[in-house]
Amino acid sequence: MLKVGITGGIGSGKSTACRIFALLGVPIYEADARARWLQIHDQLLRQQIIEHFGVESYLPDGSLNRSYLAQTVFNCPEKLQLLNSLVHPRVREDTAAWIEAQKMAGKSYVLKEAALLIESGSYKQLDRLIVVTAPEDLRISRVLQRDPYRTVEEVKAIISRQLPEKEKIKLADFVIYNDGKQMLIPQVLTIHRQLLAQAQKLSECT
Repeated sequence: MLKVGITGGIGSGKSTACRIFALLGVPIYEADARARWLQIHDQLLRQQIIEHFGVESYLPDGSLNRSYLAQTVFNCPEKLQLLNSLVHPRVREDTAAWIEAQKMAGKSYVLKEAALLIESGSYKQLDRLIVVTAPEDLRISRVLQRDPYRTVEEVKAIISRQLPEKEKIKLADFVIYNDGKQMLIPQVLTIHRQLLAQAQKLSECT
């Protein structure tokens, strides 16, 4: 079974591309959403976060205090690195268990979706990489429309912390251009067919 990563900078439209893949029956592991779930439900991870960042990391109802953690780590690379060092190993274990379950179910290929798939280095554990890209001004516009509470400066700050699009594309096996000029669905369908063919070839060789 092929393990395929899909990533893209904020506002690139990777979530939209993932929805199309999902409609085609492709299982998708949403790493960022799963990481948030683990921070609440994984008892070991929860204890570690409280130990390093305080009881304020969780709200009285037990949910993650995302605004507190974001403010704590956003402008402090050392604290962000510490938080990632706690979360990423648990996500890797969770991903491995999920992939094994999909393999047992006979899936041809799966997608792991994450914003920092390349930056975290986790793309190296995957067989193929899809990068969704779009012009920066369009990405900023999309994020402001989606998240009206953000400012242009905040979005630009997030973009500055992510690997430049050109560098991501260099590492990609497939690129989806979500620039508003090229249709998204035909691009996804083409990649889907190619991945199915590659998965079939892999199956015949093993």
